[in-house]
Amino acid sequence: TYDICEVRPGPNLNMIVGANGTGKSSIVCAICLGLAGKPSFIGRADKVALFVKQGCLKAVVEIELFKPPDNIIITREIHVVNNTSAWFINRKPTTLKTVEEQIAALNIQVDNLCQFLPQDKVGEFAKLSKIELLEATEKSIGSPEIYQYHCELKNFREKERELEVNMHIMETECSDSREIGIIKFSLRSYGIRGDKAIALEKMRQRVERYKQDVERYHERKRHLDSIEMLERKRPWVEYENVRQRHEEVKQSREQAKEELKNLKEKQSPVTKKIQETEEYFESLDKKIREKAAEIKDTSQKCKQKQDALEMKDKQIEEINQALRMKKYEEMDRQRKIHNTQKVIEDWKNELNTIADCENLQPQIDAVNNELKKLQEERTNIDIDISDLTAQKMNQEREMKRIIDRLGQLNNIMNMKEENLKVKFRDTHSALMWLRRNRDKFKKRVCEPMMLEINMKDNKHAKYVENHISANDMRAFVFESQEDMEAFLIRDHQKLRVNAVCAPAASCAESLPSRPIEELCRYGFFSYLRELFDAPHPVMSYLCSQYRIHDVPVGTEKTRNMIERVIQETKLRQIYTAEEKYIVKVSAYTNLTLSTNSSLRTAQFLTSSVDTDERRQLEKEQQDINNKIKSLDMHLTTLFARQKQLEHRDNELRQQKKELLERGNKKRQLESKIGVKYDSLRQLEQDAINLERESQQANAKIKEINIQKVRLVTELMHLVKNCISLNILKADLVLQSTAVAADKNRLESEYKAASVQLRTAEQRFRELDDTKRVLTENCKELLNRARQVCKLSPDQHLPKEFQTAFQALPNTLEEIDACLNEEKTRASCFTGLNASVVEDYNKQTEEIQQLTEFLEKKKNELDNYKQNISKVKERWLNPLKSLIEQINEKFSSFFSSMQCVGEVDLHVENEEEYDKYGIRIRVKFHSSTELHELTPFHQSGGEKSVS
Repeated sequence: TYDICEVRPGPNLNMIVGANGTGKSSIVCAICLGLAGKPSFIGRADKVALFVKQGCLKAVVEIELFKPPDNIIITREIHVVNNTSAWFINRKPTTLKTVEEQIAALNIQVDNLCQFLPQDKVGEFAKLSKIELLEATEKSIGSPEIYQYHCELKNFREKERELEVNMHIMETECSDSREIGIIKFSLRSYGIRGDKAIALEKMRQRVERYKQDVERYHERKRHLDSIEMLERKRPWVEYENVRQRHEEVKQSREQAKEELKNLKEKQSPVTKKIQETEEYFESLDKKIREKAAEIKDTSQKCKQKQDALEMKDKQIEEINQALRMKKYEEMDRQRKIHNTQKVIEDWKNELNTIADCENLQPQIDAVNNELKKLQEERTNIDIDISDLTAQKMNQEREMKRIIDRLGQLNNIMNMKEENLKVKFRDTHSALMWLRRNRDKFKKRVCEPMMLEINMKDNKHAKYVENHISANDMRAFVFESQEDMEAFLIRDHQKLRVNAVCAPAASCAESLPSRPIEELCRYGFFSYLRELFDAPHPVMSYLCSQYRIHDVPVGTEKTRNMIERVIQETKLRQIYTAEEKYIVKVSAYTNLTLSTNSSLRTAQFLTSSVDTDERRQLEKEQQDINNKIKSLDMHLTTLFARQKQLEHRDNELRQQKKELLERGNKKRQLESKIGVKYDSLRQLEQDAINLERESQQANAKIKEINIQKVRLVTELMHLVKNCISLNILKADLVLQSTAVAADKNRLESEYKAASVQLRTAEQRFRELDDTKRVLTENCKELLNRARQVCKLSPDQHLPKEFQTAFQALPNTLEEIDACLNEEKTRASCFTGLNASVVEDYNKQTEEIQQLTEFLEKKKNELDNYKQNISKVKERWLNPLKSLIEQINEKFSSFFSSMQCVGEVDLHVENEEEYDKYGIRIRVKFHSSTELHELTPFHQSGGEKSVS
């Protein structure tokens, strides 16, 4: 509300009142935040930046405090950006701590609800307990010494209670030990109430009883020492037993080692002989492999020679084949010469018989003229056919477009029919029957309305469906009552269907009561009839039955001014964007009554077919079919004429060809004879000398045969070498077989000896493992024995232990028996503790200390009581006076409101200073009693007034 505000309160300001929004909280918030208070003290926000006016980046609070001789001016700048504050004292920068010190020096407490109470914290004031209310009052309006005295009294009382506990209430601390049964006494706790002398006497009696416990303790100690010595000797006996076993195993291991050495020495010659045999066997195997490699190499060379011989045979065959081809060529040349000479002779005879060529040019010209006319007519027909074909293709494309669009419309109809089948199966069955038997009816029969009605805009379907009943939506519409009765008593009588008859006098063109233009100012844009198309009987029935020509459809604008629309238009049915209104006039009171209902979502008419478009498409389809048929007839006539002209053209061209051939035949024969003479001369020049060719072939074959002889000689040499190599290889294989048999025999003997050797090795390993385990056990047992006796690793067993061990048994069984006996004896001394002797020796000294301690505490307690009495007097008297003043004014204020209020000092126990509190009691109704002010009993207003 304010950008800047200055407030000048007087010295006795204790309340700020005003109407809502006048700025009370602004003043209170400024006082709190300007005097270093936290935002939580106000209870409105948790950040100081949130107290800055919206749209501003900084706020300033300046407070001038009365303090003689010079007042203090405290300034606080609050910055929104970082939620920070800057502090100033007398317009000089300072710190928050300095500001808090200055405020505390003036006894200003903005966090004390008894001194500073924002209206958002009234509820918290009512929640203060009596004790908290007293402390807050002492801090806020009492002198500073009152609160300090109160704190001192509480501290003195706490210490006084501690001293009284030490003097008069002593606690028992017993430890019930099942083993040694010692009762422990504490100097600070002695479980008896009463006189100190009685407590000391009881302590002396218990010390006297300690003597018997000490004697029993020493006897038990002797048994425990015996047990300790037996437990020390036992590991040494265990060590000695294991050591003797180790020596035995060590001797057996040495014997097994010697036996193993002898077996290895016996087996060494056999191993050497087997190694020599293996080396000889490997050398033989190497030689066999070398011979096999030589045999393989020789065999490879033999194969190469054989391949070379085969190649030479192929060369000879190729030479003979070439010679034969030359002979065949010469024979073919002779035959061609003979045939050519015969053809030339025949053509000469034909040339002699041909007469001189007559003049054929006039006939050729006549044929050419007719061909020219014929070609012109064919060209015209081709042009006409091309034009008609293009027209037909255009019509067919248009036909395809119409068929596709009709298919889309049919798909919409199919969807509507499928919806009808799902929701009304009997109606769909009747529809199928009607389509099969439509010819049985005299006048027009319309299918169910949900199929016949086509919305101009699907979003308006909800108005039509909410206006027409579901029964009529699936009803068949008849123009004749007779046809409807015949339909209803058809063969399928079990089907449940609806049928209606259109009125005899058509209502489809009925006019509304007023033009829609007069209703536009109310948000109406159309009557129901204008939102869809339907066949004439359906539209006539709907206008008659539902008056769709006089039911307007409006918008959200209509809904917003519906009361005015009902009063001014007097319409009986109205549609808005989402609601339907029905208006009636009461016959008794003549009052106008209206009911409205939300529009249901459309189910049947959301998929609509444009019937005008469909009829137009069907008409265009029929026209295009007629045009295509006419074009096909014209094209058929042109194609027939084209075929006739083509036949005549072929006749004329054949006639022209014959005339031309008759004039060119002599020249052709002369030319052919000249060509044949050229061919004959070429054949005579291409003669082949067969004798020379035969000599050349024989020379080549002879040279190849010489090469073959040389190859055969080399092949025989290689074969002989291969045979000798195979004989050597066979000899080596026999030697290798004998060596292998000798090797197998030696290995069998070696295996037999190896079994014995492995047995010896196994026994040696087992003994060696046993020796190693026993060695480890010896070390472990020796270490444990030393640890039990608390000896260092290099220290020998002391003589006192050796002397003590000689008096004890030497076997484990005897030692265990003695241990059990000593432990049994020691367990008989139960309830004793090792500290019993020490406790016995200290009891006399503790008794003396207890006497001195109690005397000292008694003196301290007397001093505290004197201090409490003095401080209590300095604290309680001013406090009672202060509370009486508060009570006097509080009661006076309540009396002025015809109510009752009291404030008193509540005391449960005068000695419990931390339980003192201020009690507020109020009564707002004359019929009730005074009740203490609590967070729960009074109302919010009563708490605020209090």
